[in-house]
Amino acid sequence: METSDTTTRPDRPRAVALGGGRGLQVSLAALRRITTDITAVVTVADDGGSSGRLRRELGMLPPGDLRKALSALAADSGTGHTWARLFEHRFGGNGALAGHAVGNLLFAGLLDVLGDPIAVLDEACRLLEVRGRVLPMSAEPLDMEADVTGLDEDPAAVRTIRGQVAIASTPGRVRRVRLNAVDGQRHEPRAAPEAVQAVLDADVVLLGPGSWFTSVLPHLLVPELRDALVNTSAQRIVVLNLVPQPGETADFSPEQHLDVISEHEPKLRVDAVLADSEAVPTPDRLRAAATGLGAQTLLDRVAAAPGSAKHEPDALAASLTAALERRTDRWL
Repeated sequence: METSDTTTRPDRPRAVALGGGRGLQVSLAALRRITTDITAVVTVADDGGSSGRLRRELGMLPPGDLRKALSALAADSGTGHTWARLFEHRFGGNGALAGHAVGNLLFAGLLDVLGDPIAVLDEACRLLEVRGRVLPMSAEPLDMEADVTGLDEDPAAVRTIRGQVAIASTPGRVRRVRLNAVDGQRHEPRAAPEAVQAVLDADVVLLGPGSWFTSVLPHLLVPELRDALVNTSAQRIVVLNLVPQPGETADFSPEQHLDVISEHEPKLRVDAVLADSEAVPTPDRLRAAATGLGAQTLLDRVAAAPGSAKHEPDALAASLTAALERRTDRWL
């Protein structure tokens, strides 16, 4: 796959952030402080909560992570801000609507009217006055499965766990994940062409932070999207999580997060790995793992507070800017 001609614009770089859930939200919040040209590419394998219910009942893309990305990029005031608040409102009680976010239902209604999930997301971007775009990694819902150890008396025994929620909450050790599209028959997932083109046209692409196996790595499991990530001329930056995530990366060191990227796609090269300086106990090991991906390592203070699991958007934006401009004295 050939990359398109890309002219870097340091004042307003074309940025693509890949992920899902809260990790993607913080990436988008940081990027908003750098540029207005942002595309979110969102995982579509969620099978829990309101998204799972709508997916099972209507056969649609799970809307939850897409909704969160829209809200993260919505206007800070005016009509867009009002619509964003409405999108995030969740019904209470015990009735049929209990637990559903309004944005998820609006997504379902717009899909009935427009018929195309990309058109639905573009219309939602207009409602929320988004300066950028939100795209699914695939235009069809995907199923996820994982090889997991530590669930049997034999600690090396491998069991297959199916479903994003089950994988995210397993007490075992996730070794590898796979994605399948299901339309009566399981087949290799197909990327949304718009997402592929966004990656090829980007000046900077972010992977992480977020749920490593269920939100970050899935982008490497859709062949056309994976090829775009391998071939793009954009700067590729991996943003590491601040703490291990129970159920997915419990007891993972920072460098192990990079190791599983290499295991899932050995051809991917990265320009920079960004990590919080307080969350890396052995910097030399992280630097070695990053070097294996072709990357430099940037250690900075990006946590909302010491020991926090949340990135501080202003601090993350400053570190990303330094990485993009290749000016910092904190490279390992």
